[in-house]
Amino acid sequence: MQIENVNQPISFTVKAHFDGKDATVRQIYDRLLKDVKKFGRVVEDPKKTSIHVVNKTAFAGVATRNSAIILTIKSDRHLVSSRIHKSEQTSAHRFHHEVKLTSVADVDAELSDWLKNAYALSS
Repeated sequence: MQIENVNQPISFTVKAHFDGKDATVRQIYDRLLKDVKKFGRVVEDPKKTSIHVVNKTAFAGVATRNSAIILTIKSDRHLVSSRIHKSEQTSAHRFHHEVKLTSVADVDAELSDWLKNAYALSS
């Protein structure tokens, strides 16, 4: 009889988030990661349903879909843009904004500015 250790942590991988997805999804992620690494130290922290993008704390979250990425960006203010399909105020001075990325071209200057501000918040 084999006994399972329930206290043993489950390991998730970045690669597993892209299994069975369109190649474009990985290309978007790679471009996004290349962009945020310009700001400084970045760590990929894969979870069960998403990949946290971390400086000292998570400043973005990547949820992969079959042909897109749902990117959640941390902010200290409400952002107004037609690109943002969901916003949530998580505390007095914190917001989470969701953006759907369907092509590498979606990783543009506007998105980079939002991510740079999010990165600074996590410093």
